[in-house]
Amino acid sequence: MVLSLDFLSLPLLAGAALVFVSVLAGVFSARIGFSFLLIFLVVGILAGVDGPGGLVFDDFRLSFWVGNVALAVILLDGGLRTQMRTFRTGLRPSLLLATLGVVLCTGITGAAAYWLLDLSWPLALLVGAIVGSTDAAAVFSLLKSSGVQLNERVAATLEIESGLNDPMAVYLTLTFIAMALSMSGEALSVSEVLMSLLRQLGWGSVLGLGCGWALAELVKRLGRGEDGGGGVRALLVVSGGLTVFALTTWMDGSGFLAVYLMGVVIGNRARRQVRASLSAMDGYAWLSQAGMFLLLGLLVTPSDMLTSLWPAIGVSLVLMFVARPLSVWLCLKPLHFSGREIAFISWVGLRGAVPIVLAVFPVMAGVEGASIYFNVAFIVVLTSLVLQGSTIAWSARRLNVVLPDLDDTEHARLVFGDFVLAASTSMGDLCFFYGLELPCEADKTVGQWLADTLHRPPVEGDTAHLGKAEVSVRATEGNRIVQVGIRIT
Repeated sequence: MVLSLDFLSLPLLAGAALVFVSVLAGVFSARIGFSFLLIFLVVGILAGVDGPGGLVFDDFRLSFWVGNVALAVILLDGGLRTQMRTFRTGLRPSLLLATLGVVLCTGITGAAAYWLLDLSWPLALLVGAIVGSTDAAAVFSLLKSSGVQLNERVAATLEIESGLNDPMAVYLTLTFIAMALSMSGEALSVSEVLMSLLRQLGWGSVLGLGCGWALAELVKRLGRGEDGGGGVRALLVVSGGLTVFALTTWMDGSGFLAVYLMGVVIGNRARRQVRASLSAMDGYAWLSQAGMFLLLGLLVTPSDMLTSLWPAIGVSLVLMFVARPLSVWLCLKPLHFSGREIAFISWVGLRGAVPIVLAVFPVMAGVEGASIYFNVAFIVVLTSLVLQGSTIAWSARRLNVVLPDLDDTEHARLVFGDFVLAASTSMGDLCFFYGLELPCEADKTVGQWLADTLHRPPVEGDTAHLGKAEVSVRATEGNRIVQVGIRIT
């Protein structure tokens, strides 16, 4: 009797061929503005039961397991690349968007689902919770591949928000699942709901920060590469991150929050030691994204979506054009974000693998009619990647939140103005030279006046009007403006 290795070769052939085709198609599609993530998803659908591939795949447990592990790796990679100095401008708005913003988005989208999908309120709010948060995988990869350099405030807010909002989305999803399951039994108490939130955030923060500090100290003691280079260091960090993710989840904490915070701590406390491993981490993150989106695409049965297609598209449009913009405006307007910045952050509320993974929760929990959540989540993700993901660069330029390359003189003049001044120039001298009305004490510097006028931590590209002139922040050192540009309008 000859041992058959078909159990090894056939699944490996299918999986490797799908990744190869996806990457090859993604290289060409990226040139016309479509994201790699969309291609991975579409290839998975085409290989599935309703596509030419005809592969039958309905293992929700495996998809859930792979999706969570992949998201943990992606969040760890994003945390490693998040510099602590960006928290100066991005932490407060990100925390608001990741908490209050997700709750508002869930409520508004849930109301749309209640009306369009004819669901009870707990089940409609469950739809809102599933699709209510931005996706780290989509935001990190699409901002990186967009080819534009956003101003620090916008980029930091988007990246930190996408890393921090998953815990709230998971918490809301689990809460509404429990409410749906308890509709015919004992209702959840307010204390139980609050204790669950405290456990999620508490364990996630404590274990993420504590284990991140410990692993950072360990990495620093290992030196800068004598252990075999960046590949081995990346493997150490990934395995440590997945250990913390699993431990935190086992203790009823937020593994997503823990692994992101762990990445932030390691990336900043041991930056020199982990720098060489970032290229290997990038490979792990892309492999995670490819595997996750392909598997989720295989899990979809497009023919089952036809009955809920138009209501689901309606939910997606309400999310993109009402729920997300309104929640972002309510969170960021009090922090003095400009209208252009609010509009761009609203538009880049990308939905990716997280909603599809969260949609597996009610399926595994046995919620009645759970397939509707998966179908709606998939349509929301597909429309988000097509409409929002393919227009990031265009919308950034259109809304003027892009920083110029200083070697591009024409673009730099459009953003910073025609003349460059030291921020230490007095307002008296500036206003006398340009014939402007003095708005403050004469001995106050231009940098001080501009910082006071902005009412927020300054970043390069910020502007304020001074009579017929427009003064812009051209260079900063921390919270201090060191160079300004001026344009006479």
